[in-house]
Amino acid sequence: MTTSQNLGFTPTGTISTHTDRRRVVFATIVGTTVEWYDFFVFAAAAGLVFGELFFRPAGPQLAILLSFLTVGISFLFRPLGAFLAGHFGDKYGRRGVLMVTLILMGSATALIGLLPTYDAIGVAAPILLILLRVLQGISAGGEWGGAALMAVEHSPKTKRGLFGSAPQIGVPLGLLLASGMMALMAAIAPGDAFLAWGWRIPFLLSVVLIVIGYYIRRRVEESPVFRELAERKEKTRMPIVVLFRDHLLLVIIAALVFAGSSAVGYMTTGGYIQNYATNPEGTIGHDRGPVLWAVTGASVVWLLTTALGGWLSDKIGRRSTFIIGWIAQGIGVATLFPLVNTGSFGLLFLALVILSVGIGITYGPLSAMYSELFPAAIRFSGVSISYALGAILGGAFAPLIATALVQSTGSTDAVTWYLLGMTTVGLLATLLLRDRSGIPLGLDDSSQQRTSPIYGMAAKG
Repeated sequence: MTTSQNLGFTPTGTISTHTDRRRVVFATIVGTTVEWYDFFVFAAAAGLVFGELFFRPAGPQLAILLSFLTVGISFLFRPLGAFLAGHFGDKYGRRGVLMVTLILMGSATALIGLLPTYDAIGVAAPILLILLRVLQGISAGGEWGGAALMAVEHSPKTKRGLFGSAPQIGVPLGLLLASGMMALMAAIAPGDAFLAWGWRIPFLLSVVLIVIGYYIRRRVEESPVFRELAERKEKTRMPIVVLFRDHLLLVIIAALVFAGSSAVGYMTTGGYIQNYATNPEGTIGHDRGPVLWAVTGASVVWLLTTALGGWLSDKIGRRSTFIIGWIAQGIGVATLFPLVNTGSFGLLFLALVILSVGIGITYGPLSAMYSELFPAAIRFSGVSISYALGAILGGAFAPLIATALVQSTGSTDAVTWYLLGMTTVGLLATLLLRDRSGIPLGLDDSSQQRTSPIYGMAAKG
C-alpha cells in the first residue's frame, strides 16, 4: 500500500470522506470570517471615527488622510506575515499557522477597542493604534494563504474552485458582520455616543469570535498534501529562497492579478465609500447608519457572486472566469461614482451592488488559481506572498489615493480612471497566465509539469 493510501488521500490531495470535506469548508469560512471581521471593523472605524478621535489636531482633511494611512500601513506588514506563515506553513503545516494568526488578529482587535483617545493620552494614542494595526497586518498576511490551501488541498480536483471559494466567502461575510455591527451600534448609540463608546463594542466582540473560531479550527485535520510531504520527507528547507529563485516572475504576475481586484474592493472594505458618502463637509452627507446598512447589503451580493465565481471556474476554467469578472468589475467601476454622486441613497446601494458583482467573480476563483500555480513544497509561501504583495499594490493605499485624488482635483473622475486602470492591470496579468484547472496538487505536480504557468516560458525543473 502506498503512502498516500495509508494516509487516506490521493497524490492530488483529495481526502476520503464527505464529512471531513464539509468540516474543512465550514472551519475555513468561520475562521476567515472572524479574521476579516476584525480587519474590516478597523477599516470602517478609520472612515468614520478614527480621524476625529486619534488625529483631530491635524485638522479635518489631514486627519482623514492619516486615518486612511493607518489602514494602508498594515498592508506593508502583510509580506512579513506572509514570509513567516509561508516558511512555517511549508515546513510544519498549514493548520498550526492558522491557529496563531487567528489569535494574533483577535487580540489586536480587542485591544484597539480598549485604546484611550488622543484627548486622553495625547500622541501615544495614534502610536498605539498604529502598532496594533501592524499586528493585524502581520496576521492577515499569513491567514489567507493557509485558509486557501486548507480548502483547496482538501477538495476534489473537479471542485477546487467551489471549495476554494470558502475562504473567499469569509471576506464578504466578515465585511457584512463588521458593517452590520457598526450600523447596529450607530443606531443604539447615535451621534456623540457612537464617538464616545459605541464604536468600541464591535472591537471588543472579537474576544467572543476568537473563542468560536479557535474551537472550530482545532477540529480540522492537517492538509493531506502537507501530510504527504511530511511522510515522504519532501519538505523544502528554505521555501522562500526557492520561491524567489525559481518563481519570482510568477509571484509578481500573480500579485498583479489580485491587485486589480483588491484596489476596487477596498473602496468599501477600506472604508472610503463610507467616509465619502457620510462626510458632513462633502456634497452627499448621508447619515452614517444607512450607508453602513448599504455596505452590509452589498456584502451579501459580494458573497453570492464569490461562490458563483468559484463554481463557474470549475465549469469553464479559472482564466475565462477571471476575464468575465474583469469585464463586470469595469462596468461596476464606471457606474460607481455617477450613481453615488446623485445623492440618492437607493442609487448608492445600487452602485455598491453592481460593483460587488465584478469583485466577487474575480475573487471567487483566486484560491484555486493560486494553488494551481505553485509546486506543493513551496505552495504556502507562493500563495501567501503573492496575495500579500497584491494587497499592497492594489488595496493598501486605495482609500488614501482616492481621498488625495478628490482633494486635489475636486472630482471623483480621477478615482474612476485610477480604478479602471487597476482593473486593466488585473486583466492583463490574467492573460499572461495559463489555465491550470485540475492539475495534480501533490508531489507529482512539481517535477512532471511540461509547461510553465506563464505563457512563453519554459517550465522549471
